[in-house]
Amino acid sequence: MKKLFVLVLSAGLFTTATSQKVYVQGGVNLANISTSNSGATQKSNLLTTFNAGIMARSNDAEPIALEAGLLLEGKGSKADTYITSSTEDNYIKTKFNPLYLQLPVNLIVRLPLQSSSNIFFNAGPYVAMGIGGKAKTETKIMGNVTKSSHDIEFNNDNPSTNQQEDASFNKLKRFDYGVNVGGGFDLNSVILKVNYGLGLAKINSTQTDNSDNNKNKYRTVSISVGIPLAKR
Repeated sequence: MKKLFVLVLSAGLFTTATSQKVYVQGGVNLANISTSNSGATQKSNLLTTFNAGIMARSNDAEPIALEAGLLLEGKGSKADTYITSSTEDNYIKTKFNPLYLQLPVNLIVRLPLQSSSNIFFNAGPYVAMGIGGKAKTETKIMGNVTKSSHDIEFNNDNPSTNQQEDASFNKLKRFDYGVNVGGGFDLNSVILKVNYGLGLAKINSTQTDNSDNNKNKYRTVSISVGIPLAKR
């Protein structure tokens, strides 16, 4: 864990320091959490949330470039449980929406379309730190509706160790990591992109063996628009 954070942070700092193109990014996240040992998810658990932040690219005129940035990412999932066949009554609905500050570092490969536009593909690691979020529940039994909401808690983990300090069943791991793959179109004045974030860490702080299986890990599809701020 420590080596990964240092490596991604160093690559991110180098990329931003040598960047030639800086852009703000915002969009929609289709978030989920794997529910099987193979890493599969349930489509019914898909949660719509958001991403927003700033990104920077180096070697902007070259076919191969590096990209890094800092994003506010919504993750999580939802679940609807119906006690009877009716979808209007006798149900329990939950939404689990943690928020992370995420540092992605991507290798960008570009194929030119015209002199000022290209199609690109990206892949690379990310690290993220949990900063907040909400868990909400709505229950309706025989016409009576009850709603509750509470803040999501993260453990006070030290990323320089291999242990999970302050671990508890009601707390998420403070730090998440994984890989991104995606692509899009750079039309010079606007960037259109789709990204898939594959979480590699189990999200609960009591789950210390991330390699045991692929259950209980983040799976996030991001659809975003980027607007360039400046070129160096």
